Amino acid sequence: MNKDILICGVGGQGTVLASKLIASAAMAEGNTVHSAETIGMAQRGGSVTSHCRIGDHAFSPLIPEGKADIILAFEPAEAVRNLKYLKEDGLVIVNTQAVKPITETLENTGYDGTDMIEYLKSKCKVCIAVDSEEVCAPLGSSKFFNIAILGVVAGSGHLGIKDTSIIHEIETKVKERFIEVNKKAFAVGLQIGKENAA
Repeated sequence: MNKDILICGVGGQGTVLASKLIASAAMAEGNTVHSAETIGMAQRGGSVTSHCRIGDHAFSPLIPEGKADIILAFEPAEAVRNLKYLKEDGLVIVNTQAVKPITETLENTGYDGTDMIEYLKSKCKVCIAVDSEEVCAPLGSSKFFNIAILGVVAGSGHLGIKDTSIIHEIETKVKERFIEVNKKAFAVGLQIGKENAA
């Protein structure tokens, strides 16, 4: 299997964990994986980007522009910022909930992510928009969206990694007290992905 996946968001959203779960699940299935994170000022709400390249086609951990099969975006503006990496027929799964930058609180530009979602839908052949607040409400916190979005991409049929492989990685890589709720988050996302499968 050859697959290039870009995961993007802002600090604190769990993008790096999501990337590590994909990478370790892919390796457990016998695939070669290269990955890298660009975290910058992540702890202050800055951009976080993870590149995950699965298969023997990749000789570098960074995805070239126009080569990503999938973008998993935890924030609408971050999806647009990284859209240059997506293949023409690639898949975008994006959280509709915006994380307002510091500049928004100072200038009150009205940013809520709506324009970004509309732009993505107009530019991408396949765009699945998911409301993290709605999806994670039964789980008690939107912090579990990073696992839910893994369920969405797995359920969509585009990931190419078995659900059981990801669940196994959740069971082994997540802190014990959070395993069950993360498995529930994955199951919720899986159902959404299946409903949106092409």
